[in-house]
Amino acid sequence: MKILKMAKRDLDLFVSVLPAFGEVYAPIQRGDGFAFEKPSLWSDVRMNYTRTMLPPKKLLLPPRETTFAFDPNKGYQDLLADASKPMVLFGVHSYDIYGLNILDRVFAQSKFPDPYYIARRKATAVIGVDFVPDEWHAASSMNADFVDHGFDLFLSDIGDEYLALVGTSRGDDMVVMSGCLMQPTTEADFMEYKKRSQNRRSTYKTHLELEDLPEILEMEYNSKAWDEFGAKCLSCGSCSMVCPTCYCFDVYDEVELGSRAGCRIRSWDSCLLQTHALVAGGENFREKRSSRVKFRFYHKQRGFVAEYGRPSCVGCGRCVAVCPAQINIITVIETIRGERDGNASTAPASR
Repeated sequence: MKILKMAKRDLDLFVSVLPAFGEVYAPIQRGDGFAFEKPSLWSDVRMNYTRTMLPPKKLLLPPRETTFAFDPNKGYQDLLADASKPMVLFGVHSYDIYGLNILDRVFAQSKFPDPYYIARRKATAVIGVDFVPDEWHAASSMNADFVDHGFDLFLSDIGDEYLALVGTSRGDDMVVMSGCLMQPTTEADFMEYKKRSQNRRSTYKTHLELEDLPEILEMEYNSKAWDEFGAKCLSCGSCSMVCPTCYCFDVYDEVELGSRAGCRIRSWDSCLLQTHALVAGGENFREKRSSRVKFRFYHKQRGFVAEYGRPSCVGCGRCVAVCPAQINIITVIETIRGERDGNASTAPASR
């Protein structure tokens, strides 16, 4: 892996080469939040953003997409060509890259690979950037405050310059195309990087203990705490929609009126919605809100660990930020661990 550096004043020149690799999406401020969008002016891009409202997942696994069309006369038509359009994701935080790596395991490395996700992932260049954690970030607890793969370039702030980690051959192509903007590094650059990395880890205000959590979840399967959190939950599904690693979806067909032609639609779904576990005949396997809340946490912190060896939470803090009932993942886990009362304040824990 190659490590170079680039002066911050040259960032505008560097990004001018990115359209050659696809449509560029970057963090833009929208009201009080941020979103990955196509910038009309580079001055609109915010390098020091906290988190985007929706993760970059929305561009690789769209909230609603047509997977194929069907017609009695034309037959089946896939739309893989549309999914293969080149794209550049600029300014992605480490936890969101980690989220994409988790989605890779689910959609690209499983027994049933998804051709649409794979097409988009292969066509997407990812340029990461480091960040300063706020009171809701818990990426360090989830080992997602640093990534060593899943990106083409990763930019780390070292003062007047960025340390540029080249992760792929496509990232190397970007370096070559940018001419002499990328320069060799020095020992002083590495010392500055290490100092800033250590300082950043020390600024985390939210910490989460994951040691033996899967075993404790098994012990607390029938805990009354789930009823308490279920009573607070509004079943709105907001936490799932903003999560970088939630991947539940619904599939349905839309048929043209008076015709047998139509298309198949895939759209995001949430395990917290009342209809998620509803099946034909009216049976609902998770009719109670408490069971849906419990399932969400068991899937992320227990089931995913059993199948993939790590939790699917990356500590981005989005679910905490958007929950109208102020249900905090930190509060939930500390309650299950017996470290606090579930009825206590849901403010982020600080230790």
